[in-house]
Amino acid sequence: MPASFSLRSLVRKELMLRKTRMISGLLVIVLGIGAVVGILTVTRASNRAVSAQLDALGANILVLPQGASVSDYYAADIDSPVFPESYATRVVTSMIPGVDNTSPKLSRRMTVGGVAVVLTGIVPASEAAAKPMWQRSVLTGADLPAGCAPVPAAADGKSGCPPAKPERMRIENLGRTEALVGAAAARRLRAREGGSVVIAGKTFSVSRVLPETGTVDDGRIFIHLRSAQELLGAGRVVSAIEIMGCCSAISEGLLGKLRNILPDTRIVTINHIVSAQVGTNRLMARVSVVLALIILVVGSLSMANVMWANVEERKKELGTLITVGFGRRDIYLLLFSRAAALGLVGGVLGYLLGTATAMLAGPWIADLRVVPVAAFLALSVGLAVGISVLGCWLPARGAARLEPAAMMQDP
Repeated sequence: MPASFSLRSLVRKELMLRKTRMISGLLVIVLGIGAVVGILTVTRASNRAVSAQLDALGANILVLPQGASVSDYYAADIDSPVFPESYATRVVTSMIPGVDNTSPKLSRRMTVGGVAVVLTGIVPASEAAAKPMWQRSVLTGADLPAGCAPVPAAADGKSGCPPAKPERMRIENLGRTEALVGAAAARRLRAREGGSVVIAGKTFSVSRVLPETGTVDDGRIFIHLRSAQELLGAGRVVSAIEIMGCCSAISEGLLGKLRNILPDTRIVTINHIVSAQVGTNRLMARVSVVLALIILVVGSLSMANVMWANVEERKKELGTLITVGFGRRDIYLLLFSRAAALGLVGGVLGYLLGTATAMLAGPWIADLRVVPVAAFLALSVGLAVGISVLGCWLPARGAARLEPAAMMQDP
């Protein structure tokens, strides 16, 4: 390229002098990129919302003996057959990705003080992690992280773990003669914190009256798993294992992996929540991919049409440039630089449009709180520049192969 010509100035003049074609090509890129970014941003917000919903529900996977009934997910462990407690150890030691917490339990119906209740033996620390309602109400001040969400690092950068709280320790260190009493059971038994209940002839102090949850847990009395096994004379067995599984891992085959290590059990999940929500997110992700491909094709064709018309209009100009010393490489560089500049601007504007649309439409349409995703900016720019350069390739190739004399003779 001759030194008297500046590529930057040529590209700038080209963009400014042919504004109509520039705007039409830019509009195609901005709208296409905006649509992709909008869908991806809403999908990201939906994934986070599903994670929060699943964490609010607590355990979302239930491991039961083969003969257990699952007509009621939340009461499936009551009076069900049993299997060895070691099955819980298999899950923990398998190190399967996506298993956030494992809580074995043994539940049986019985009468306490003339009142029908469900006695449930638990491993205190595991059960506390599986019960978000306990974390919010019983474990005052213990702001535990969501199972599918990353744990933010502490200010000193040493640890991202939440600090231990005295209230949390009271649950995790539940003694062998202590009990947690559900709200409904406490009302019927007239039990209060600091008091006691007699279960199968053995006295347990009431460590906590649990908050009302609206589930079968309100009618339960929770004691240490070892104490329940001794009272029931059951040995080292459990009637269920509750697992908190990350929603993305569930969609990626977590249940199948669990069935591989526990083949003689029945493994179920909260299908109407997990399947519907995860399925919706997967559909949105696939739509965004299909839309990106369509935009790639349509955008490239549109850009090719714009660039081809531009080349036809500028044959004499291009012929003049070649005559004064421009080579084919310089022609390629000039046209590709123009296309890349359009792509860069279109990518940034498309990202802003898509993000703004998602932030406005998310709360209104899907009741989702949508926040900008900075990582999508690089994706937007890369996709937009790729579309522009791809669409410019054929016209640039054609322009570089034209003979200067022929171009100068065109009317």
